[in-house]
Order: sequence, then structure tokens, then C-alpha cells
Amino acid sequence: MKTVLEHIKTKEYPRFYLFYGSEKYMVFQMRDQLKKALVSPEDTMNYSYFEGKKADTAEIAELAKTMPFFNDHRLILLDQTGLGKKTDEEFLDQLKECADTTVMIFIEDDVDKRSKIYKFLKKEGHVVDFEPVKDQELSRWIASLLKGNGKQMSSPVLRDFLYRCGSDMFTLKNELEKLISYTGDRSEITAADLNVLTTAQTTNQIFVMLEAIAKKQREKVLTLYYDLIELKESPFGILALLIRQCNQLIQVKDLSGLGKNNGAIAKAMKVPPFVVGKLLDQSKLFSMTALYEMVEACARTDEQIKSGRIGDRVGVELLLVEFSR
Repeated sequence: MKTVLEHIKTKEYPRFYLFYGSEKYMVFQMRDQLKKALVSPEDTMNYSYFEGKKADTAEIAELAKTMPFFNDHRLILLDQTGLGKKTDEEFLDQLKECADTTVMIFIEDDVDKRSKIYKFLKKEGHVVDFEPVKDQELSRWIASLLKGNGKQMSSPVLRDFLYRCGSDMFTLKNELEKLISYTGDRSEITAADLNVLTTAQTTNQIFVMLEAIAKKQREKVLTLYYDLIELKESPFGILALLIRQCNQLIQVKDLSGLGKNNGAIAKAMKVPPFVVGKLLDQSKLFSMTALYEMVEACARTDEQIKSGRIGDRVGVELLLVEFSR
């Protein structure tokens, strides 16, 4: 990413960029910065946009060879066309004839690093994998956004905010904007503000549900389940998250038992360290045997639903009643 910013600073660009990965906020930010640097907003002569699998490769190839009109560069944006993942030999040969004044940006969800197009774009251009941002970087980014709006959060509130909202930067930015607007002239964003305004993610609801299960609070467990159903979460999705949460608790108990510290556990499980702390606390509420039995029960319910022996909503509800009995 720093390399792309350097290209913008020096105004020296490769002909090809390939952006991929799960952090869409950063993908779009970098795309927009390149677009702003290469063509003006009203320049429709030197900017072409193609989206989806039906993009015309012949038209793209022809545009790529065409010199810009009263501008230093021509920009071609290929958004989720699949051409950055797999392409035919003819289109690949056409790309080799692309004008030096043309800049092409391929945006894909994922790539095949063994493919010829990936190897070509990596050799002839610049490839960036936009992975999820680490929690320390997220914290700095959030603090910067808050400071720019005359706001601040304490470290515990910031950790709670991240746990509630996850790590998706679009979601975080939207939630921050709501909090900034809600607090008005007040500079400090508090835990009370989060409780009033921030919508906890489904994963956080599942976490609370597991805690209620451990404490045998059946009514609370079912209330949380019905709330998720009201929010249009599918019973299958809830079941999958239950299995995931139980497996994470098994992992964290196992790694902790081997003497691993929070940092090592976070690295092994590929989760932020503050999540490890919460998982460790919750894992103390369950024995390893109980967790394995819950995973097996989830698997049985999954099989019963898929075979048509029970409806998905009722099946998951009965499972939760069993867990909290």
C-alpha cells in the first residue's frame, strides 16, 4: 500500500494494479486515491469502468492500446470481472501491448497465485493483498478519526467498541459517525454511549448466548435467539456461529493449557489479542468435555435439519433448550 502512495507522490505508475482481499474499505480507498490522481472527476474520455463477468475483453484491450486524450494517462477500472483471477491467452497477449500511458486496476475478491494472469500482473505491475487490519492499526486509525472530529475514547471503551462492531472498516466508520453525531459537543465517547447507539454484531450476541448457556439462563438464551431471528439471521447461520464459538473455546483452552500467552494464542488462532482475553474468560465457564459434547450436539442438529427430519428454526431452538437445561 505504501508503494501505491509513493507512485501517486512521484506520479510514476506501472501499467497494471491488482487489488484483492477482504478489507474492502482499504481497497476502495486506494482505488479512489489512484483515480483522483490519474483523471479528473469530469474526465469521461480517459476513464473507463467495467464490472462483472460479462466485461468485453475486446473493448478493454482496444482501450488499453489507445493513447489518452489531453491527459497524461488513461485509466481502466476492472471491478470483479474475474479477469484478474483467470483469463485466456488472447487477452493476456493483448495486455502485453497495453500503452505505457494506460493504467489498469483489477479488483477481485481473491486470486489464484498459480494463474498466468496473476504472475503477469505481479511481474509487470503491482499487486496488493488487502488483508484485515490488525487491532493495533485499527485502534490508531479509529483514534485518528476521533481526533479529527474533536472526540476521544478511553482504551477500555475502544476495546469494547471493536468487540461489538468487529474489524470491518466500513462498519466501524459508520458506527463512529453515529457516535460522533450522537455525542454532539461532548468530546468523550463513553461505554454508556456504546450501549445506547452501537448495534452489537451477531458474533457478540453468540458470545453472550454462550455465557447465558453456561449459567443455565434458559430464558435469556431463547430471548437472544429470537432477537437474532428478528434481525433476519438464519438458524443455520446461528448454528454455524455456535459451532465456531465452541471450537474457539476448545482451541483457547488447549493452547492456554500448553502454557501459551495471549499473544501466541492470538497468532495461532488468527484473532486479535483482546478477543483472546474474552475467550479465555469464557472458556473457564465450560469443561473441555462439555464443549466437545456441544459441538457434537450441533453436528447432530445440523444433520437432522439437512435430512428434513426437523425444521431449522425449531431444531436450533431445541438445541439451545438442551444446552441451557
